[in-house]
Amino acid sequence: MTVTARLYGDAYGYEAVAAAPRWEGRCGGCGAWNTLVEEVAATTPVALAPAERPVPIGQVAAAGAAARATGISELDRVLGGGLVPGSVTLLGGEPGIGKSTLLLQALAAMAGAGTRCLLVSAEESCQQVRLRAERLDALRPELWLASDTALPHVLAHAAELAPEVLAVDSIQTVHDPALGSSPGSVAQVRGCAAQLVQLAKTRSPAVILVGHVTKEGTLAGPRVLEHVVDTVLSFEGERHHALRLLRAQKHRFGSTDELGLFEMSDAGLRAVADPSCLFLGDRRPGVAGCAVVPVLDGRRPLLVEVQALVAGSSLTMPRRSVQGLDSARVALVLAVLERRCSVSLANSDVYASAAGGVRVGDPGADLGIALALASASSGRPLADDVIACGEIGLGGEVRQVAQTGRRLAEAARLGFRAAIVPGSAPDTGAALELVRVATVRDALDAAGLRAEQPTVVSLAK
Repeated sequence: MTVTARLYGDAYGYEAVAAAPRWEGRCGGCGAWNTLVEEVAATTPVALAPAERPVPIGQVAAAGAAARATGISELDRVLGGGLVPGSVTLLGGEPGIGKSTLLLQALAAMAGAGTRCLLVSAEESCQQVRLRAERLDALRPELWLASDTALPHVLAHAAELAPEVLAVDSIQTVHDPALGSSPGSVAQVRGCAAQLVQLAKTRSPAVILVGHVTKEGTLAGPRVLEHVVDTVLSFEGERHHALRLLRAQKHRFGSTDELGLFEMSDAGLRAVADPSCLFLGDRRPGVAGCAVVPVLDGRRPLLVEVQALVAGSSLTMPRRSVQGLDSARVALVLAVLERRCSVSLANSDVYASAAGGVRVGDPGADLGIALALASASSGRPLADDVIACGEIGLGGEVRQVAQTGRRLAEAARLGFRAAIVPGSAPDTGAALELVRVATVRDALDAAGLRAEQPTVVSLAK
């Protein structure tokens, strides 16, 4: 049943042909007032034959759903092996971060392995894409290129070439003339994405859509865009640093706990196989205010250097500058140091950062931040072969964090010899000397950072 509305011109003795979707005071056909009457019209249901009949789940063939490797190790890590035929992947990131570069390198790698790929560039001309491909050494015979913004043309190109991988850069610049709205509007993005998803499900190409983001860092367009796709990838990084991070915010075919790391160079994006060595490559030993912490990003352990600088201030409200760390966690650590450990920094400017352009939000970095701040305040460096791992509570206690064994194993692989850990941390069997502490004060004593201690204690000796 559907609800319709008719307007009756009783004042003129005839039924008006005008109809209205909602109540209106005046009839648009005859001009009479308060003559709108709601009618319920019966509709004949349309019988549609289902495309497929239900089958037991054990009889569904899974051979055609095997992931196809992209040829880029860090991208395959995040995707859980590669692109699944018939899937739709949304790649988002800030302007200039390298989305088009990553897409072109992935398509070139797959085309080099014999996969027919079609790249539809709706933002750049074919000549511009060709220049980038020459710089990236991405000219492959199986990589096809089209520059078009009309969705019917995109679908026609896909029907003609029958690619195994279809990439559209970007979904916000593609428009369907039948929808009647401007490109980039909510209706256009929703409608175009729905038709591309239908193409992926019926003809089984792997579809990749590039999406713009807002100034808050979220994907632009309707939220339904993220719901209809199978995978949402977020490409992040600081434009002034070479490091780029790839995360899966949604992945129907695998885990969302993996992290891919790339380094931007003149020849494009280069996969970083050992990120810990990259983060610690320029580390200077024997400098006060520095501590190495093993953090966990997804399921990947990383060793990051946390740096702190404490300087005297003449301001009424001293500066608190935090980069790459959670400012709320740093404020908590400062409060605990003052109230529980008698380390007062209230009249000093405090600067804290994570070196290398990485963002650290892991609570396991709390203990390393506390040691770095105490080291910067006292002017005494930590031992070079010591790491710190633990979460700090408001009572000054040090709590254990998840996956301690993987963190310590990564530290042992890079040659560290000792670790300051919570007293409740399990015995992981890593080749490290474990110094167990119950409170932050105990950690400062173990590291030799208390004011009454004259020398620095090396835990490795």
